[in-house]
Amino acid sequence: MNVGIIGTGNIGGTLARKLTAAGHHVRVANSKGKDNVAEFAKQIGATAADVHDAVNHVEVIILAIPLPAMRKLPAGLFDGVAPEVTVIDTSNYYPGMRDERIAEIDQGMPESAWVSQQLGRPVIKAFNNALAYTLANLGKLKGDQGRLALAVAGDDDQAKQIAMNLVDEAGFDPVDGGSLMESWRQQPSTPAYCCDWDADKTRAALASAVKGEAEQKRDQMPAAFAKLGPSPTHEEVVAMNRRINAPDLAN
Repeated sequence: MNVGIIGTGNIGGTLARKLTAAGHHVRVANSKGKDNVAEFAKQIGATAADVHDAVNHVEVIILAIPLPAMRKLPAGLFDGVAPEVTVIDTSNYYPGMRDERIAEIDQGMPESAWVSQQLGRPVIKAFNNALAYTLANLGKLKGDQGRLALAVAGDDDQAKQIAMNLVDEAGFDPVDGGSLMESWRQQPSTPAYCCDWDADKTRAALASAVKGEAEQKRDQMPAAFAKLGPSPTHEEVVAMNRRINAPDLAN
């Protein structure tokens, strides 16, 4: 497929590498322009693009940018994008740590429902509930023992299936996270978030999420990270997430 990725950080860059390696024709773009991504694109065998080129004549668009940056995308960017194009949102909301407050989300709107509202079109939420290290290093072939899982939520069955196929190609078992309005179950500080679960545990984690609990836990995360010290290992971060977000599943 032709895939446009906006964002070349830890998540966007990793997905660009993996999907290019899987044989897709990938265009990469970021807010700094085509020249800024040219060397990275050359290294991985992708095509450097600006944000407009990244959304034109593609089957999939992946938005791997901080959630508040959705407001800063060029006006009308998606006006010419066909309705059947799958748009995947990988973002997470971190108020007080990285992001300014967004009233609608603070009042209970799922993060990707807010993104959909900003873009004026449906989105699929995927690739958001894994740490960057997990996404880059812990993928396995389908059927391999101990394969980790990622949740995928959205309302369009065809678009969701496309996103689930990409999750599989990236090295993870895709788990259906329900509708976009149910995507709060895979947001930060929920039991399914960044705990490195397999498919069965991910399903259990999604089902065990309690509306309103994650926000309270999320606001405690800066202090929890501070206790880990300046350079925590991946294993220490996962153990902390399991202990705080999913103590019942961690046992």
